[in-house]
Amino acid sequence: MKSVLILCTGNSCRSHMAEGILRHIASDLFEVHSAGSSPSGYVHPMGVKALLEIGVDISTHSSKHMNEFLDIEIHTVITVCGNAEQACPSYPGQVNRYHWGFDDPALADGKESEVYAVFKRVRDEIHKTLVAYVNGYREGMG
Repeated sequence: MKSVLILCTGNSCRSHMAEGILRHIASDLFEVHSAGSSPSGYVHPMGVKALLEIGVDISTHSSKHMNEFLDIEIHTVITVCGNAEQACPSYPGQVNRYHWGFDDPALADGKESEVYAVFKRVRDEIHKTLVAYVNGYREGMG
């Protein structure tokens, strides 16, 4: 099974949402991990809540540093923010590298409902992108 590492800066929301979604839709294809170049030390509760709405539970995830994966064979690296793309090292066995930048919902301002709406929008954008990726991957297998 191919290993995928999803990176962002803080490893608090976008990379965890992407990890949860990719694991949910393609656990038969990929072993999925996420990490950050400067981990925040927590997973944002609104990210957890937004994913629970679509049946994906990331409540047991923890924030990790990308260097924890330097000794693991990683087939594909996906960066979900510009800072992680620039800081991303090469990993043993790495074949693919993709960058799909998404807004950081943790930086959203406003009322709680407005901030949560940003989390849901970013979740939906990540979901749409990863579904397209997985569909293309499956087509390429045939």
